Amino acid sequence: MRVCLSVCLLTLAYIAGACNMVTPDQGGGMEMDGEGMEMDMSGGSMAADALEPQTTENSLFSVSAVSSLDPVVINETHAWTLHIENADGDAVTEADISVEGGMPEHNHGFPTAPRVTENLGNGDYLLEGMRFNMGGVWVLTLEISSGGESDSVTFEFELN
Repeated sequence: MRVCLSVCLLTLAYIAGACNMVTPDQGGGMEMDGEGMEMDMSGGSMAADALEPQTTENSLFSVSAVSSLDPVVINETHAWTLHIENADGDAVTEADISVEGGMPEHNHGFPTAPRVTENLGNGDYLLEGMRFNMGGVWVLTLEISSGGESDSVTFEFELN
């Protein structure tokens, strides 16, 4: 009987809590994005061109990344333009690029699934679906394959 009563009380408490959730228009700092609710952690931004160009691990490519959103802020989905050159400084016009990343200190990935959606020509590629859900240190890792060669690069940056 005690177990049944405890389960009933816990169930009622859960239901009551769910019914009393604060909505975004009530100033609760919550956002519904189609993938679930997330806390709107205030603060966190950086300039669109804040990332320094990086050379890949095996020095096969040089990569730069610039955001379409300036400044880059929390909870705004946006795109970045990636520019890739080979070791000789020539634009890499045909590359396959996979994207990973997240917040290593928080042990989670991006709140979205960013991916390269378009080859813009002249070594430029459109990376869509970028979004950051809180301030702090983020990493973006790109695995680049072109001309039978593959290499990776990791950008580390902070939204503060």
